[in-house]
Order: sequence, then structure tokens, then C-alpha cells
Amino acid sequence: MHVQQIMSKPVITIEASASIFDAAEKLLTSGISAAPVVDTDGRMIGIVSEADLMFRAETDTMPSRSWFQRLLADDAVIARDYVRSHSRRVTDVMTKEVVTAGEHTEVREIARLMKQRNIKRVPILRDGKLVGLVSRSNLLLGLLSRQPLGDATASDEEIKERIEKEIRRIGAIVGPTTNVVVDKGVVHLWGYVRSAETRDAMRVAAENVPGVRRVEHALGLMPNDVTFAA
Repeated sequence: MHVQQIMSKPVITIEASASIFDAAEKLLTSGISAAPVVDTDGRMIGIVSEADLMFRAETDTMPSRSWFQRLLADDAVIARDYVRSHSRRVTDVMTKEVVTAGEHTEVREIARLMKQRNIKRVPILRDGKLVGLVSRSNLLLGLLSRQPLGDATASDEEIKERIEKEIRRIGAIVGPTTNVVVDKGVVHLWGYVRSAETRDAMRVAAENVPGVRRVEHALGLMPNDVTFAA
């Protein structure tokens, strides 16, 4: 699945010439927590979020430093923090280094970026221009769109074969200590496995096979000292 299938569009944006008050009003009236900032050519130059507007001189919410912290702080850091808390230009407070992606990027790559960079949204660009936005809620919508509908035409034998194939794919083994029985779409898992994790994996493998109505298992844990001849 590619991000163009789940991204939000059109995207609410904020002009580079806007003030922080314009940005705050747009975020509130639109019910969003962040918006890309674009120049006059429609190219994204940053993103402004609620977090960028939290610590402000107007509301007396700037983080305070002790005398010792001020002594050790770099002059550039102090100057940067002053600009971010006092400037009324969006371009001074916005986040400039933004993680972006193309519209043909796979959804799993977006999910990886969000986790790796600890971010909540990824703007989607085409030739440098904004065409969409993927947020965590878009990923959830993508998940719902892939919700299995089942396979009412599958026979018990076909379901059993699919389950055993999936169990083998995760590295577990059907037999000599386990067995899969399917009766009218209801799956019964019997036998003994080496660990609770294997037991859970076998259950999930069965639940995800199309055509399965319900999974019931009686899988016990095998004692560590039990071995079986090949």
C-alpha cells in the first residue's frame, strides 16, 4: 500500500507571511495540531505545530534557566530560544527540518519513519510541492481498509491447509505434538508447544486465515525435558 492511498488532501497550509496569531487561529478553527508552511510558489518550507507556539512571551510560558544554566548555555542557543519565544513571524518559530516523503512511498516506510524520528505526521511532496499529509490517524484508516472480510467459499480442508502453511511460515511445526482440526470454519488447535509465545503465534496465525469463524485452542506447554525423535 502506498501513501497516496491513505494521505489527507487537500492539506490545510499556512502562508510564510503569516503571523503566529494567524497560525494559532487557523490551527484552532481547523481542529488540527499542525500545518505545513508554504511560500508564494506553494513549496513547503517548514511546519508549525501547537508545540511551536506553547512557550511564548505573551503568555509568560518561556522555560526559565537558572543562573548556572545561563552561565553554561551557548550564546547561539540563548539567541535562538529568544527568537522562538518572542518573534511574531511563523517562519521564525516553525520547524524547518521536516521529514517528508513522496506519494509512492510505501505505508510501512512512513510508519517506520514516524517511530524512528518520533514524529506524528509526514508531509507528502511531488516535485517539491505539497500534495498530501499522512498522520497517525491516516495509518489507522489504512489499517481499517485492510480489515479482512473472510472467505465464505473456503472449505474446511482449504482452511486447514492455509493454517498449517502459515504456522510453518512462522517457524512452528504441526505434528508430532500438535494438530489442527477445522469443523465448519471453527478451528481447534490441539497438542503441546514449547512456549507460550509459540502458542500465541499459532492462535494468531489461525485467526488471520480467511474463512476462519472462530479459533479454540487446547495447546499446553511441553516440559523442557521432553524430546522427540526425528
